[in-house]
Amino acid sequence: MEEKRTSLFENGLIWFGAAVSIAEILTGTYFAPLGFQKGLLAILLGHVIGCTMLFLAGLIGGKVRKSAMETAKMSFGSKGALLFSLLNIIQLIGWTGIMIYDGALAVNGIFAIGNWIWCAVIGALIILWILIGIRNLGKVNTVAMGALFVLTILLSFVIFGKGSAWNPGGEGMSFGAAVELSVAMPLSWLPLISDYTREAKKPVKATAVSAVTYGVVSCWMYVIGMGAAIFTGESDIAQIMVKAGLGIAGLLIIVFSTVTTTFLDAYSAGVSSESLSARMSGKWVAVAVTVVGTAAAIFLPLADITDFLYLIGSVFAPMIAIQIADFFILKQNTETRTFNLCNLLIWFAGFVVYRLLMRVDILVGNTLPDMLITIALSVVVSKIRGRSAPQR
Repeated sequence: MEEKRTSLFENGLIWFGAAVSIAEILTGTYFAPLGFQKGLLAILLGHVIGCTMLFLAGLIGGKVRKSAMETAKMSFGSKGALLFSLLNIIQLIGWTGIMIYDGALAVNGIFAIGNWIWCAVIGALIILWILIGIRNLGKVNTVAMGALFVLTILLSFVIFGKGSAWNPGGEGMSFGAAVELSVAMPLSWLPLISDYTREAKKPVKATAVSAVTYGVVSCWMYVIGMGAAIFTGESDIAQIMVKAGLGIAGLLIIVFSTVTTTFLDAYSAGVSSESLSARMSGKWVAVAVTVVGTAAAIFLPLADITDFLYLIGSVFAPMIAIQIADFFILKQNTETRTFNLCNLLIWFAGFVVYRLLMRVDILVGNTLPDMLITIALSVVVSKIRGRSAPQR
């Protein structure tokens, strides 16, 4: 039987849902001290960098019809790539907990029945999304995304209709740090995007649609957060919705945006688990990840995600840089080897470079310089060793 492939429209819906996120809105509030124009420039520049990398990562998986962690085997070996599968599952459990925590905290600001109850409700809806399955979510996602689109436009009018800027308080950040915080969100999706582009009927177009849709909508979310802090003097999105009288509409925005985004995290954790062992069921691992994430959201303090975003960048930016070098430049594939020790060492060097670059204020952030250094190192080492070969 021919495998069912996702359409361009379905891929666009998936990544629209990924971008409409309370976490992205909250991150946008950090840009307020820069002022609107400078903050907007940092948001746009960071997303151009991040979404270009997102496109290249998704293109690899789309072309070879493999999940994100399966494509990692092409650069790090069949066993070497397991390190990244494990790290990816850990970060996805973290994201699942953070997203449920943020969503429950925000919606409880509208209807205060208890954070843990909202955590349980959101977790249950994510499990429902998983059980429906990505190939059967077309109509459900269309309805959910349509509602989110209308409600998010309404939220934008509420925020920007104020017309006059407040003087945002709080400690400011440098422009380079703001760019890096803008790069961080699309970067966090690098080890996931191939899980969806591999299913596409037209992988190149689907990857472009995914990256552009995510980039545009993510910028929108950041700008909503920044605008909320600048134009209303309020960084609590729930309180903005309450003051604006959105009520039920605000609740729907928060709950469904949290569900549609966190579903992707849990689903991809299941896909990554299948690369660890063929005996694992991706669907039920995704359900288990959601349960663990829900428990973490209930019992752990998960308010500040800045350090978490930087950790993700330092791990996965050099990983995808090596994959880009191998696939697009060197045209080599080492998945038949157990370990590609050379690439693992280059990855570690890239990881260290990223952490060192965090101490330097660079206009374009840390990710782009780190990835360019890692790609250059991969090419130079490959040429020195004389092991550049046609892709198998």
